[in-house]
Amino acid sequence: MRTMKAAVFVKPGQIVLDEKPVPEVGPGQALVKITTTTICGTDVHILKGEYPVKPGLTIGHEPVGVIAELGVGVTGYQLGQRVIVGAITPCGQCYACLDNHSSQCGGHGTGGWKAIGGWKFGNTIDGTQAEYVLVPDAVANLEPIPDDLTDEQVLMCPDIMSTGFSGAENGKVKIGDTVVIFAQGPIGLCATAGAKLRGATRIIAVDGINERLAISRRMGADVTINFREKDPIEEIMKITDGKGVDVAIEALGTQQTFESCLRVLKPGGVLSSLGVYSGKLTLPADTIAAGLADQTIITTLCPGGKERMRRLLNVVASGRVDLKPLVTHRFKLDDIEAAYDLFANQRDGVLKIAITP
Repeated sequence: MRTMKAAVFVKPGQIVLDEKPVPEVGPGQALVKITTTTICGTDVHILKGEYPVKPGLTIGHEPVGVIAELGVGVTGYQLGQRVIVGAITPCGQCYACLDNHSSQCGGHGTGGWKAIGGWKFGNTIDGTQAEYVLVPDAVANLEPIPDDLTDEQVLMCPDIMSTGFSGAENGKVKIGDTVVIFAQGPIGLCATAGAKLRGATRIIAVDGINERLAISRRMGADVTINFREKDPIEEIMKITDGKGVDVAIEALGTQQTFESCLRVLKPGGVLSSLGVYSGKLTLPADTIAAGLADQTIITTLCPGGKERMRRLLNVVASGRVDLKPLVTHRFKLDDIEAAYDLFANQRDGVLKIAITP
C-alpha cells in the first residue's frame, strides 16, 4: 500500500503531519499530485474547533498540482498535466448546480440541496494539504494551468481570489460606485481588487494593520482607514457626505465588522458578506432603519468549478491583477505544523503561506 504525508485534524487545537494511504481512484475521479497549496482562515476555524470536522480528516482546500491518475470516464485530460481545482467542487448535475447555486451542491444522486455542500475538500472528504488529493467529479472541476503561469501566480484562484471577487460580483458593484471593504486580509484584498475590476471609482479599505493597507492600495483602494487611528464609520460618512456607500463588503466574519458595514451602507445599498461567522450574529434594528431601508444583505460561498477557475486564470494571465504579493511565507509540507503556528497566530506580517512538497 502506497502512503503519503498529510496534515490531519486530530482534535480542536491539534493538526499534525501524519502518514495516510494514497487514495485509490474511482470512476469519474482524478488523483492530483500537489505541487503547491496553502492554509486558509477557514482551516484555522477548524483548528480552533469553531467549525467541526471529523478527526482523521486531511485539511486544506486550495490545490495546485499535476494529474497523477485518471478514473474511468474522465476524458479531455492527460497524465502529468498541470491543473488547479476550486476549493468548491460541484458535481454539475444536482438540482443546486443546475439552478446556478453550485456552491450549495447536494451531490449527484442525492436529488437535493445541502448548505455549503459544494465545499468538500477538508470538510467532508480528505483535503489538499497532502502529497496527493482525490478530486471528485473531475470533469467538472479540473482546469489546466497555462504553461507561462507559475504555481504562486495561480495559488489564490481556488479560494481566496474566487471568494474575494465574488464579494464584489454578488454585491452588484457598478461603474462609478463607492465601495468599502472591512478587513484587508487575503480575502478582503481580493475583494478590493474585484471591486476595481467591476468599475468602482471610490474604494475604501479598512484594517488595523498599515502594511495590509499599503497592499490594498496596490490592489485598487483609493482611501485607506486604520481603525486603530480613526473611527471608520465617522470617516466613511464624511467621505460620502453623509450618504453612505453603495456596497459594503464584510471580509472578516465578526459582529463588529458586520455591523459597521450596515452603519455605513446607504438606503438601497448592498451588504455583501464573505466572513465565516461563529457564535451569534445580531442585526441591530437601528442599522437597517427598522427594516425599511430597502437594503440587501447577501452571503456568498466561494464559487468553484472549472469554468470559474478558467475565468480567474484569464484574469491572472491578463496582468490586470497581481496577487503574488499575498504570498508572504513559504514552508515545506514537512513543516506544516510550524506553518499553522505562524498563520494561526498571525505573526511576522503573514498573509498567505505557500506549502510545497
